[in-house]
Amino acid sequence: MGEYAFHWVDAFTDRAFGGNGCAVVHDAAHLDADTCMAYVRETSLVECTFLGPSEVADVHVRYFLASREIPFAGHPTVASVIAAHAAGTIGTGDLTLETQAGIIPVTLSEDGKRVSMRQIAPVFGPEPDKALVAAAIGLSADDIIAQPQLVSTGLPFVITLLKNRDTLGRAVLDRTGIEALNANLGDAAQDEMEPFLTTLGGYTEAGDTFSRLLLLPPSSPEDPFTGSATGAMGAYLWQHGLIDGPEFTAEQGHMMGRPGQAAVRVIGGAGAIEGVEVAGNGHILMSGTLHL
Repeated sequence: MGEYAFHWVDAFTDRAFGGNGCAVVHDAAHLDADTCMAYVRETSLVECTFLGPSEVADVHVRYFLASREIPFAGHPTVASVIAAHAAGTIGTGDLTLETQAGIIPVTLSEDGKRVSMRQIAPVFGPEPDKALVAAAIGLSADDIIAQPQLVSTGLPFVITLLKNRDTLGRAVLDRTGIEALNANLGDAAQDEMEPFLTTLGGYTEAGDTFSRLLLLPPSSPEDPFTGSATGAMGAYLWQHGLIDGPEFTAEQGHMMGRPGQAAVRVIGGAGAIEGVEVAGNGHILMSGTLHL
């Protein structure tokens, strides 16, 4: 099939081996899905992106898990923008990405190291029973302190607010429970990821929330930082009056030894949210050539 340049970027961090890694393959948006998924499995990363030219935006981005293509993802967006700049495909400042979730506006800092993305207006979906969600994550319904809800700012997650960090650390996915939860959600579960688990209060003093995303095979067991879910979580917390203001700092990955951080700003009041800005740094860890 040819040779393709790639950049491996650690997103939502400013250092090597922090945040969440994503391999970004250039001039490769035309590759078939089986090849893209095989590449994700080969890297052992949660997601990889494949870039190409766009007639409606500055760059076309396709997002892949090991098992399927998804319409949008947060940390791969940060990685893709930083990689595209490093490859000379785009400049800095205000830019747009063509994704299956629509046109995503982004801003790249002048030094090419920080990306702010504006995720689309949230779609608030069904509110599954706490007991169903608890069974899916190996906890009790009493461990969940607010009504879970399916929320999407480009990719849907059941946002689940837990009591505290200790409870968050005890969560374990149950495949049978996940299947029961998805069956309960029905058609709304299309493209749905595993539940996004969060708690108020950061892992460090700098954070206002701390979160985890546990994953089922063939993906890795846990996602170090989940930018798309962070946007959905921000919309959920603001919509339901669970945070004091629309701006906060989200933390994730610390329990894995891969600390990540994002600045979140919910745009619009509760009941009239227009979008969610999620911003974070990226560090280019390696680059090379993919031989297919």
